Amino acid sequence: MLFAGRSNPTLAAAIAARLGIELGDVRLETFSNGEVYCRYGESIRGADVFIVQSGSPPVNDHVVELLVMINAARLASAHRITAVMPLFPYARQDKKSAAREPISARLLADMLQAAGADRLLTVDLHAGQIVGFFGVPVDHVTALPLFARYYRRRRLRGDAVVVVSPDLGRVKAARRFARMLDAGFAIVTKERPTHELAVAAEVIGDVRGKHAVVGDDMIVSGGTLAAAAAALVQTGARDVRAFATHALFTAGAAETLGESALAEIVVTDTVALSGSPIPAGTRIVSVAGLLADTIQAVFQNSSV
Repeated sequence: MLFAGRSNPTLAAAIAARLGIELGDVRLETFSNGEVYCRYGESIRGADVFIVQSGSPPVNDHVVELLVMINAARLASAHRITAVMPLFPYARQDKKSAAREPISARLLADMLQAAGADRLLTVDLHAGQIVGFFGVPVDHVTALPLFARYYRRRRLRGDAVVVVSPDLGRVKAARRFARMLDAGFAIVTKERPTHELAVAAEVIGDVRGKHAVVGDDMIVSGGTLAAAAAALVQTGARDVRAFATHALFTAGAAETLGESALAEIVVTDTVALSGSPIPAGTRIVSVAGLLADTIQAVFQNSSV
């Protein structure tokens, strides 16, 4: 049985359509004091329950709603509960970078398990080691093949293309993507003076005269991609395109990216894009099929 929280009902409906089922009946309300209410409108006793809820803004509201939905399902005697979080929030807080900081990703993992989640399904975690924060199974899938298919269909592959990691943390994923496109590989190193500001330092690799494709796990303010694009153009790249799995587009991101050197931005629908302005020319590829196939595999206890 598949149920949707209120973070991304369009994606949940698309997943249900791919599975050939209807979304389950669940009543969700927010009281005047801000508290969340949940009640399942049909029996879920003994069912394999999948709850789709992305960690998009307002993040804390959506997290608490998911926790309440999981706990309600547990108390309603669901056999197994899988939290389907296309975007896992707090993922950038996966370690202590300074004294007296929390490890918020670990805290969220503990909260999901305490609420009653039996497993997690998520897409392109900011850091793969977050899987180790869980004591229950985690199905961590990637949207890289979807992006590779998009670029191959547009004949952006081979020696004329270079895949660029926007920072040292994305090197492994960028190398993997470069192999998918039979393309070259480069890195843009960066400095981050503050949490929301990224400054490109230098380009490592041959990008001159090539189509540069920069990939990241998420777009928040757009600063990382804009800085990388400027550095690549200055180094001689023919043009610069970007892709990212999670498109948050916070205030000012559309303007930052719209004024950047990026020729195109490709994102997925892990986050509902109707609530915020997006840069002109942004292309969207859906992860509904990817998530539906994974849910089907989990339900049938087959390989993911």
